[in-house]
Amino acid sequence: MKIEFAPLNVPLQRRIQTVAVLQWIFSFLLLAEVCCGLFVILILSNFWFLAVLYLLWLYLDWETPCRGGRRSQWVRSWAVWSYFREYFPIHLIKTSDLSPNHNYLLGFHPHGVLVAGAFGNFCTGSGFRNLFPGLTPYLHIMPIWFGCPFFREYVMSAGMVSASKESVSHVLSNKRGGHAAVIVIGGAEESLNAHPGNLTLNILKRKGFIKMALKHGAHLVPIFSFGENELFKQVANPKGSWLRNIQEKLQKIMGFALPLFHARGIFQYSFGLIPYRRPIHTVVGSPIPVKQNLNPTTEEIEQLHALYLQKLRTLFEEHKRNYGIPEHKTLIF
Repeated sequence: MKIEFAPLNVPLQRRIQTVAVLQWIFSFLLLAEVCCGLFVILILSNFWFLAVLYLLWLYLDWETPCRGGRRSQWVRSWAVWSYFREYFPIHLIKTSDLSPNHNYLLGFHPHGVLVAGAFGNFCTGSGFRNLFPGLTPYLHIMPIWFGCPFFREYVMSAGMVSASKESVSHVLSNKRGGHAAVIVIGGAEESLNAHPGNLTLNILKRKGFIKMALKHGAHLVPIFSFGENELFKQVANPKGSWLRNIQEKLQKIMGFALPLFHARGIFQYSFGLIPYRRPIHTVVGSPIPVKQNLNPTTEEIEQLHALYLQKLRTLFEEHKRNYGIPEHKTLIF
């Protein structure tokens, strides 16, 4: 394989952007394991009492990820996140106003490999707050991450909370409005479809978010992130292949998927885990008004789910030409 090296005269700003993305990759691929390892070392060292104190803190603080988390505006405003967003770059596109007098459930599509668009737009900087004043976004991620010592504090500081029903319900229960629960509807399973050019969404059987929106009267907002699937390449894993079967079995056992992805390196463009520089345009659609219904019927859930799919498809069709999607291509549910 011929290796394409990066030129020596790359501007310093682009180098810093690459380091910022490398830090993000490390955070979500290795930092959790490092934190668990450090905790074990702490237990086995002469400072074991610190580990015991942290376990006590963990016990007392266990429910925090399900009760709105503990965000830090200082962490969310780190300069490294500006370079991270500029690397791709990441853009947030507003198509309609969202009144802060309501709560919203924002459905994010597609998952991609590492959900870069969702993290960049809802966990860093002030872009969302500037476009939608009065709204506070909460990005819901798998509960397993909040069981990891130290790492849980880091992800909560960025505004991430658990994806459990209890957590989503807490966010959407704010009587004054102004809360936006951001849910990656396709979940980890959808990451296995994150190939460049792929437009398959794992959504037909995902109706729990519809029921949650009805129970709380939270307005539904479809979001499509153009470019999310273009950041990495995956080893071919079509449905029915031995690799896909293994990945799906592991996903059921562990609760998260293991896509075999690759992209570029730091000083060369031929292989590595650094995502490609591909623009991400996260388009926020118009809200679907939802009237509160504490006991929705199956038929009511199905009707709202069908309407959501229709609005999501319309959002995609209206904007796909702007972001290089061929006219003949459409979403596959």
